[in-house]
Amino acid sequence: MSPRVLICDDEAQILRALKIVLREAGFETDATASVAEALDAAALRPPDAAIIDLLLPDGTGVEVCRGLRAWTAAPIIVLSAVGDEDAQVAALEAGADDYVTKPFGPRELVARLQAVMRRANQRGEQEPAVTVDGLEVDLAARTVRRDGAEIHLTPIEYDLLKVLIRNRGRLMTHRALLTEVWGPQYGDATQVLRTHIANLRRKIEPEGEPRHIRTDAGVGYRFHTGS
Repeated sequence: MSPRVLICDDEAQILRALKIVLREAGFETDATASVAEALDAAALRPPDAAIIDLLLPDGTGVEVCRGLRAWTAAPIIVLSAVGDEDAQVAALEAGADDYVTKPFGPRELVARLQAVMRRANQRGEQEPAVTVDGLEVDLAARTVRRDGAEIHLTPIEYDLLKVLIRNRGRLMTHRALLTEVWGPQYGDATQVLRTHIANLRRKIEPEGEPRHIRTDAGVGYRFHTGS
């Protein structure tokens, strides 16, 4: 069965183009044009991924991201106009995995979609579980717990944590993390990285105590083991 992609855009021409491009790439689609339609369609037929425009007639793509993230970890790509940096960051904070600016090329969009789905579908090899100061990460089972309670991470957040843990104690530069998790074309997307690191910290760190993910200002991050 082909992967199903939820698409949401209120511009009929773009919606038609997305359906054609994705069908040719081997995906099935559910096409919607509003926040309400997108969330209803997702509830009816849970998607394997979603491509959501940021500006919609009854709200924003950020609302769609939040609605989807309430119950699914399916990867989400948001579409935005050039210069909508604040909106892009808001979508990332709401759980989006990536963004593509308009106008975009079909090959770029498909490549981005395949990349986020590949990351979401990857399962860790038989890797050790790591326990540090109340935080338990089982890399093989892809589970994360804080003081025994399971924490839900988005695919991007999990991949970031996995890279940091695999390189624990070592300073990982912004570019190294971006390249490892997103790909070489994202080497300069520092704001994207900061947004996801902030989201990850809110989930795994004790409130107000950044003890696991340490910042080297202007350089990068490292996972602190306490040793």
